[in-house]
Amino acid sequence: MARPRKPLLSRDLIVGTAGALVDAEGLAALSTRRLAAELGVSGPSLYNHFRTKDEILDAVADAVSAKIDLSMFEETDGRDWRTALHDWAVSYRAALADHPHIVPVLAQGPGRRPAGLRVADAVFGAMVRAGWPPAQATSIGALMRYFVTGSALGSFARGFVDDETAYDPADYPHLGQAHLLADHRQKVDERAFETGLRALLDGLLVQYEAQVRRAGKPDGSASDGSASDSSASDGSASDGSASDGSASAER
Repeated sequence: MARPRKPLLSRDLIVGTAGALVDAEGLAALSTRRLAAELGVSGPSLYNHFRTKDEILDAVADAVSAKIDLSMFEETDGRDWRTALHDWAVSYRAALADHPHIVPVLAQGPGRRPAGLRVADAVFGAMVRAGWPPAQATSIGALMRYFVTGSALGSFARGFVDDETAYDPADYPHLGQAHLLADHRQKVDERAFETGLRALLDGLLVQYEAQVRRAGKPDGSASDGSASDSSASDGSASDGSASDGSASAER
C-alpha cells in the first residue's frame, strides 16, 4: 500500500478538532484519548505535535484570540483611544461568545500564547501612544480583560428560571418579571454589556482629561502626559508593572 502523501495529523487539524469538541461539550470533555478517537488515530500520535493536553488547550485558546480584531490599534487607524477600546471590546466579546467554553482558559491570561500576546501588545502600545502612562496602560488592559471575559463567562438573563412561582413576591418583591428574562437573553445581555462598557470608558475619559489638565499646569507636573501619582519618572508602574508592556494583561 502506498504511503499517504500528507501526514494524517497536523497541529491545525488537532487544534480544530479539539476546539470543536470543547465548543460542543465543554472543557471536561477534552482528553487526549477522546481527541485521538475523534481524529481516528492512536493517543501517542498526538504527542508528535503537543506534549500535553494543556498545550492543546492553550493552542485552542490562542486560535480564539487570533479572531479578535486589532485593526483599530494600528498607528494608521484614525480612531481615538476611547473609540478604539470600544470597538475592540465588541470584537473581543464576539469572539468569546462564539466559544464560551474556552473562556476560563483565556481568562487566565496570555502566558506564552502568540496571538494572546499580540493582543496585549497592541492594546498596551495604543494606550501609551495615546498619552496614557505605562502603569495606567497596563491597568487598562487588565480591567478590559476582566470586564470582557466576565461578560462572556455566562448569561445574566439565563441565570433566572422561567418559572414564575420561583419568585414569590413575599420573598422577592422586585423580581416579579424575572421569569421572563431568559426569553430575552440576547437583548438583556447585550444591553448590559454596552451599558457597562460605556460607563467604563466614560470613567477612563474622566481620568484621562484630569491627567491632561495636570500635565498642563506649571507646577512640576510631567509635560509628556504622564500622571505624577501613577507612574515613576522612568515610566515603570508603582505597583511593579513593567514599563515595556510585559505586565500588560491579555484582553
